[in-house]
Amino acid sequence: MAIVIIRQDGSTDTWKKALLAIAPDTEIYSYQEDHPKDRVSMALVWKHPKGTLRDYPNLRCIASFGAGVDFIFEDTDRPPKVPVTRVVDPKLASDMSEFVTGQVFNCLKKFYQYKVEQLNLEWNPGNYSRIEDVTVGIMGVGELGMTLAKDLKMLKFKVLGWANSTKKHIDVPVYVGEGERNKFLSQSNILVCLLPLTADTKGILNRELFGILPVGAYVINVARGGHLVDEDLLKMLDNGHLSGACLDVFHSEPLPKDHPFWRHPKIHMTPHIASVSDIPSVTPQILENYRRLQSGLSLHNLVSQEKGY
Repeated sequence: MAIVIIRQDGSTDTWKKALLAIAPDTEIYSYQEDHPKDRVSMALVWKHPKGTLRDYPNLRCIASFGAGVDFIFEDTDRPPKVPVTRVVDPKLASDMSEFVTGQVFNCLKKFYQYKVEQLNLEWNPGNYSRIEDVTVGIMGVGELGMTLAKDLKMLKFKVLGWANSTKKHIDVPVYVGEGERNKFLSQSNILVCLLPLTADTKGILNRELFGILPVGAYVINVARGGHLVDEDLLKMLDNGHLSGACLDVFHSEPLPKDHPFWRHPKIHMTPHIASVSDIPSVTPQILENYRRLQSGLSLHNLVSQEKGY
């Protein structure tokens, strides 16, 4: 049995060395080197080239390097019955929470606006908001969303959640399903998208949804670019219904140089860095699942094939 690493971001060797440092006797290959494909039982993937997974006849597990798995399910050539796992890591959750909390405070105090005015040599002191003035709505209250909700509550923010199913062990109101979505949106002055990307959530951040938010609402998308209809966001920013947006994820990454997001004064962009898998934290759980695979035990952090997350 062997592991193959399939990713295109130049970090394959780094991950391979980290895994071998913990388990030096493990057979691990990069998909770009010569390797015995019939020996591979686990594929560790991150935004792999579509079609590469069909080359492994004895594949028994497809493991995402991160919390997201949408790119795996988008690969129609993957072996459909092979289990899929994802990373569940406290550091991923805390990193995401820190990032979003920072963006929330930037929104409250209008730091983005003042940066634009600085570059234009403008001096325009204005009003700002306080924690007590806003409600933060979190779309998607899985591991990441629950951590964010808890941290914002500790800072005395009013927090709401929205999910497809009832959530336990979370100390904020959670609205459930399509029937309660509008009630959730109408109260959310700052909307944070942490949804998994599925057929049901693709394009969910659209003009209709934005129109239900309070006038002056701010949007933070740290989930996937596929959630957002770009043109709808631009329209709602330009007509004044939305006050601004922070985007960490995009349909194409890197974002094409001619995209209007680059120079829009109400859009703050970051290059998909809100929460990145920490190698020392993640490698042990990957190897634990590999050992369980070898022993015929049930795998940790399995993804629902039906739901896609």
